[in-house]
Amino acid sequence: MKKYTGVYKPRNFEIFQETLEKNGMAQLADSFLLASGKLQTLCYKADIEAALRTPKFGGFQLLGLNDFPGQGTALVGSLDVFWEEKGYVSPEEYSRFCNALVPLARIPRLVMTNADTLRARIEVANFYKAMEHPDATWRIRDTRGRELASGRLGIDQLPLGNGLAAGEVLWTLQSVTEPSQLNLEVTVAGYSNDWDFWVYPAQPEADGNTEVWLTDTLDARAMARLEQGGKVLLSLRKGALSKDMGGDVAIGFSSIFWNTAWTARQPPHTLGILCNPKHPALAEFPTEYFSNYQWWDAMSHSGAIRFDRLSADIQPIVRVIDDWVTARPLALLFEAKVGRGKLLISGIDFHANMGKRPAARQLLHSLKQYMQTDAFQPQVSLDAQAVRQLTR
Repeated sequence: MKKYTGVYKPRNFEIFQETLEKNGMAQLADSFLLASGKLQTLCYKADIEAALRTPKFGGFQLLGLNDFPGQGTALVGSLDVFWEEKGYVSPEEYSRFCNALVPLARIPRLVMTNADTLRARIEVANFYKAMEHPDATWRIRDTRGRELASGRLGIDQLPLGNGLAAGEVLWTLQSVTEPSQLNLEVTVAGYSNDWDFWVYPAQPEADGNTEVWLTDTLDARAMARLEQGGKVLLSLRKGALSKDMGGDVAIGFSSIFWNTAWTARQPPHTLGILCNPKHPALAEFPTEYFSNYQWWDAMSHSGAIRFDRLSADIQPIVRVIDDWVTARPLALLFEAKVGRGKLLISGIDFHANMGKRPAARQLLHSLKQYMQTDAFQPQVSLDAQAVRQLTR
């Protein structure tokens, strides 16, 4: 807003700022910007790479690289309205997937278990120049930068064009014994590109004689446990969240297209997640503070809970970033005391089709492990009847 020093005034941003302040989240403005921007960049990377992987596709066009302040305000640019960086992606990072020569990968799944094998078909989109025997390498590293595997790709000829096959990366994952976020990087003729992927134990460690009761409703059995000082994980089934408590929020993994004023019928209407990656509840679910592909499952099997209608004092473990026009306080995960017991409330459905959802299994495991430690100490008290209002 302070960049507007001429005849234009940022009245739109003034409105958005007032809404954020009214809903008690002014202090999160910068965090929302960075986290939603990281997701936006991930989406642009996916779209651009899909275009570059398409055989005989001659290129692509973006409507704009910068934000557009008209038509209801479209904050969809990688740059702000003044053509300046927003702080969440650098030119160097962007040019890894948007350049004259871009290494590409076709990877069937980015979330796997250590019983699987990473399979990546490597391609090149080359609009730079024809080459013979370009140097081509790959390597896999963990978040600490340790190299776990590497190799070379034998490319004899690299003509102009795209869909150019460059070999395959095969790496068995059985050596990855802990939940891990890893990264595959491919470099061709000095141009590099990379992709995060996640590996979880094929069978998460047994929860043992768990104290945690998993339920989709605060029924008599759940209430009995809470009254006895027990621990309950309330996981709402997808679609069960009442309209008044967030059931009308069109949640999804990808970002808003343009804005909700013009595309109200085109979900999602949210901008990813914001969390503290060092929170003990996420200790067994490697994450950064923003959405990446390990969150696709959660965002696709959930409802965004209007937690402020329970208590304004709640500090969510995982927030959902709302549309900048409405800026509602939304959450996927938060905790509370109910009577003598401890309750963790999840907008993520941990019931449906769990056998085919490795990310959901791993997140659930992490939450249960946390709830069995002394770190699980909810500070906000809620009435059971108020919690029951979450469901239809």
